[in-house]
Amino acid sequence: MDVFTLPFMERALLAALFTGLAAPAIGTYLVQRRLALMGDGIGHVAVTGVALGLLTGTSPTWTAVVVAVLGAILIEVIRERGHTNGDVALALLFYGGLAGGVLVTGLAGQSASRLQQYLFGAITTISSTDVVVTMVLAAVVIGTAVGLSPQLFAVAQDQEFARVAGLNVRAYNLLVAVLAAVTVTVAMRTVGLLLVSALMVVPVATSQQLARSFRTTLVSAMLLGTLASVGGLSIAAVVPAGVSVSPGPTIVLLSLAGFVVTWPLGVWLRHRQRLHAPFPAHHDVADPDAHLETDPHPHEHGSACGHVAVPHGDHVDYVHDGHRHAPHGKHYDEH
Repeated sequence: MDVFTLPFMERALLAALFTGLAAPAIGTYLVQRRLALMGDGIGHVAVTGVALGLLTGTSPTWTAVVVAVLGAILIEVIRERGHTNGDVALALLFYGGLAGGVLVTGLAGQSASRLQQYLFGAITTISSTDVVVTMVLAAVVIGTAVGLSPQLFAVAQDQEFARVAGLNVRAYNLLVAVLAAVTVTVAMRTVGLLLVSALMVVPVATSQQLARSFRTTLVSAMLLGTLASVGGLSIAAVVPAGVSVSPGPTIVLLSLAGFVVTWPLGVWLRHRQRLHAPFPAHHDVADPDAHLETDPHPHEHGSACGHVAVPHGDHVDYVHDGHRHAPHGKHYDEH
């Protein structure tokens, strides 16, 4: 266990701790907006930023931050104003960012293998300067994600309601995109650009199996992300001599193991919740069969959505945030 007292390991543990807190914090809002793969797209764009750093001889971390932020803003602009839907925009960034990164790396006189420590992480080689940068950027992400949680949650959950409440939805959407880009570069040295999305999404998905409120989901996801990051790094550090295990994959696999363990428990808890429906009788409702057609809903309901399900005739209503509604074709009926 003396390895944990070595300077490089102390730097790696600090980086893992802050990365594990920051990635799920912003990932919670991406999952709420059904943009779980946004971090993956930004990660591919950041490859070009790393390559530009190698080409110009500057810090790849800062060039990756700049390019990733520009890519994230581009995603939001395309999603909001363009005729191309979000999935296609993400696909364009996937292929263009990765291909551009490999091309520019070649122009810089470096081989594609030079990118490996950024694609799959190399946390044990992180320098003291990189640790400080990681801690500062992660603190900005965590502080914003937690401090502005009421506004960011309102925008992620129901944008129409947020506009009526006076929130600048466009500004908050751009803020989430920029924070996601910063988080990707923060986690770049920990799990790598190709695996960063897992650390942003999987702890949130695991937390949603057990948590029933947004605040609990956010806090527990940050805790799970920290356990996965520090735990995965520790596992990679104590493997027997002669065996080479990278911390990035062990962090991701440990995070996935948490989801596999909690998934059956989440299914059982949702089943129990359905047996205790909050609207057992219709005697206090003026017209229980009355339906009011509403606009498309910001997220899709189903057996795994985590919201309270209430059997209602030939379909199932879902209850959350003061709404009780059911999908009917391409619209929702408010009950």
